[in-house]
Amino acid sequence: MKINSFLKHGSFFILLIALVVSCASKKDVVYFQDVGDYETITEQSTPITRFKVDDEVSIYVSTLDPEASAPFNVLVGGRSANPSINSNSQPQQLDYLIDKEGEIDFPVIGKVKLAGLSPEEARVLMQEKLSVYLKDPIINIRLRNFSISVLGSVTRAGTYPVVGEQITILEALGLAGDIGLRGVRTNVLVIRDFNGIKTYTRIDLTSKNMTKSPVYYLQQNDVVYVEPNKSGIKETSLGANVNLTFQIISLLVTTGVILLTRL
Repeated sequence: MKINSFLKHGSFFILLIALVVSCASKKDVVYFQDVGDYETITEQSTPITRFKVDDEVSIYVSTLDPEASAPFNVLVGGRSANPSINSNSQPQQLDYLIDKEGEIDFPVIGKVKLAGLSPEEARVLMQEKLSVYLKDPIINIRLRNFSISVLGSVTRAGTYPVVGEQITILEALGLAGDIGLRGVRTNVLVIRDFNGIKTYTRIDLTSKNMTKSPVYYLQQNDVVYVEPNKSGIKETSLGANVNLTFQIISLLVTTGVILLTRL
């Protein structure tokens, strides 16, 4: 009778383990499942980066007269940057945060709207405004917080800084070590922020027309998500349930030992 009881308990736990292991489902693993196939307000691909709200922008002004341009270059701590003081080191510039109105507060000239402008357009605008105070000013403008995130079935998921003013989705995937064998290449999702509005666009990387996609060129703070295929979903679910499986096996062994010691 006790042996039969042991077998019944063992059969129950084995069945339970099988049910846990077989519970792999898309709804438990894949992100952004309620996003449509095409939800974007961008209609064409462009390599031009444009400034957005909450961007950090570095602006350095130089002229033939370093003392004249010094008031327009502020160091961290509120001091003016004068390259003539130490010609061997580049001053630590104060970065400007684009506020909710799309503006920065620049020394002497005050509020300047940069949101929506490309770096080149911003340079021209700043040159126009500074020409009132300086002769032939040279403006160096750089986006400081250009980074992209790559998630899902890639070799190295993470957030990566971008050097320069443009990056394609293929280059971003290259930074992340490319899509794994269990990643879906025909349905890659790009999440983009347009001044507080989230947009979702899917791109088929197996098609030559991907270069025409509005998300082929990525923008600052874009998120690229590669969902797993059926095999990847099953593997992920198995990994997530491995601790529970070990607990059940441990309980099964403990129960078996107790029952056998009572025989």
